[in-house]
Amino acid sequence: MTSLTGRLTQDDLVVVFGGSGFVGRHIVRHLAKTGCRVRIAVRRPNEALFLKTAGRVGQIEIVAANVRDEASVSAALSQADAVVNAVGILFESGKQKFASVQAEGAARIAQLAAQQGIEKFVQLSAIGADIGSDSVYASTKGQAEAAVVEAIAGAHIVRPSIVVGPEDDFFNRFAAMAQIAPALPLVGGGHTLYQPVTVFDVAQAVRACLEGAPSGIYELGGPEVYGFKQLLEMMLWQIGRKRLLLPLPFGVARVIATLAQIMPKPLLTPDQVILLKSDNIVREGAQDLSELGVTPTPIETILPDYLARFRPSGKAS
Repeated sequence: MTSLTGRLTQDDLVVVFGGSGFVGRHIVRHLAKTGCRVRIAVRRPNEALFLKTAGRVGQIEIVAANVRDEASVSAALSQADAVVNAVGILFESGKQKFASVQAEGAARIAQLAAQQGIEKFVQLSAIGADIGSDSVYASTKGQAEAAVVEAIAGAHIVRPSIVVGPEDDFFNRFAAMAQIAPALPLVGGGHTLYQPVTVFDVAQAVRACLEGAPSGIYELGGPEVYGFKQLLEMMLWQIGRKRLLLPLPFGVARVIATLAQIMPKPLLTPDQVILLKSDNIVREGAQDLSELGVTPTPIETILPDYLARFRPSGKAS
């Protein structure tokens, strides 16, 4: 095992936990372009097979690992030079709980990595991560950060705002809703602020962390701040559809979200309603993309490519 001190090379092995997820797959693809070896650690290896073509023959390895299981995590870390933890969930289901996956899972990976002498560690967190948050999602993200830094003092924490890109769960979800629904909800009136960052910029930021950026917390946001209502208006314009934007008070939204928990993949959860009460933007004075040498990409430049399929014609105009 080598100690990473600069640019990634074909001698380096980076393990990406959660590498088949939306953000994880783009991190894998970006790291593969550096020439380094990438090991994707996921619960269901067959669902990550599509990433084999991201690199040369033998460059991408896929292994089974569950962050709730110590033995599988330890095996996945064998001979690694660096680790990226991109595991996260947006809602709880079955054994996939915020505490076990986001907090305990991150702690387990970091502790085992430290035992194996791995010093390069990047933890994918989120703006708003805070142990004291009323949101279980945000509080477990905060717990994960604390556990990672306790195990590996030189770890990097990256906190993106809402991440957008081809397979995102924001624009794609609302665009799909707009195809069939006459109105879209504006929880809390749609005033919550976001600073959307492209998944491509997040991947570049992770690489910069692995290649020598000073350790610490980095908050990742795009070049512009938008209100939730503005984002939905932007999406509707891109797909060429007109829909009523219906203000929904937080109290009403919470009731609806509670009832929606019977669905396998709820459109809204009570925990997400809590998150919507706080702005999701880079704090003034926080280390950001500029410190990592990444120029934020305007989201308007990527939306047409992947939202075109939602247009009435099914293609860009």
